[in-house]
Amino acid sequence: MTLHSADAATAEEALARQEALDSDSATQVAMQNTLLTPRFYTTDFDELDAIDVTPVRAEWDPLIAEMQADPNRGHFKKNEDWDHVDWDGMDPDLRKEFIDFLISSCTAEFSGCVLYKEMKRRGSNKDITQLFQLMARDEARHAGFINDALREAGVAVNLGFLTQKKKYTYFRPKFIYYATYLSEKIGYARYITIFRHLERHPEHRFHPIFKWFREWCNDEFRHGEAFALLMRTDPKLTSGVNVLWIKFFLTAVYATMYVRDHQRPAFHAALGVDPDWYAQAVYTKTSELSKQVFPITLDIDHPRWETGLKRLQRANADLARAKQQQGLGARVARLTASLRAASAFIGLLTIPSNRHRLPATTRLEPVY
Repeated sequence: MTLHSADAATAEEALARQEALDSDSATQVAMQNTLLTPRFYTTDFDELDAIDVTPVRAEWDPLIAEMQADPNRGHFKKNEDWDHVDWDGMDPDLRKEFIDFLISSCTAEFSGCVLYKEMKRRGSNKDITQLFQLMARDEARHAGFINDALREAGVAVNLGFLTQKKKYTYFRPKFIYYATYLSEKIGYARYITIFRHLERHPEHRFHPIFKWFREWCNDEFRHGEAFALLMRTDPKLTSGVNVLWIKFFLTAVYATMYVRDHQRPAFHAALGVDPDWYAQAVYTKTSELSKQVFPITLDIDHPRWETGLKRLQRANADLARAKQQQGLGARVARLTASLRAASAFIGLLTIPSNRHRLPATTRLEPVY
């Protein structure tokens, strides 16, 4: 009997199943490296391996036990709830944007798997290697499940090729913590917001993969909890000058989400979701969750916040159009759009933050 990636106990088993499937027509899209595409990261693994979780042991052990219990084993595969998808009859714009969404999601999930698996391979700290092995397992299952959905459309990402050929970006461990924590928590907020919306409006569920979002986002939530605890092992990571770095990453992650989502109007129209409403709903959830470890939240109700996001989105759209053109005029247009985008981002970054005290305990439970 062939093992499905959903039933795999390790990341290695899940990836072996994926690599046995001969389809890689979406790989070149996943290989792209832009400000808006998911990246592969590497870091100082020795520094990660030196983390002492003793200060958070009381919360760490129950989290690891929960992940070891593996509540989602066997979940991420097609079953009787997987409805037939008429890819040929799908609106061409929706098909294009949805495939782009799936490829981006697959690449992002696999990016986490690659980073976590490498930490497990290089490390000797039992607490840390155990955590990263468990998270790599989850991310490999997610990436494999999305690839299963892509294959129905006649495309898929060659995950083994990505591992070998995609460019890696070096981040210091603390930047990995900030970026990955936010990625996991905003992932939870995004998935659960869509899931709850489609519970109320099932007529907009144009693809069965959305039925799997609740359990999926709970994996994301647990991973975010792990990174929150890692940051709470060292108070310096969330104080002093590092608060400025936290603000930078919050702004960058929120802004990237806004711009990327506004590139998919047909996708959001099919879901029956206004991208501006969706963005604010996700920011609100993520900001509330991040209070567990970050001493600041962004003022997403500030008069300059939404205006700045719209300026950034328009500049990015103009930049994308200019990149498709040639000649002196196109070069001037690209430079102008880049400067406008930088100005809009700086404007967002200079909005005063909301400050609060960190709670005595870190762990949260999903409630949305």
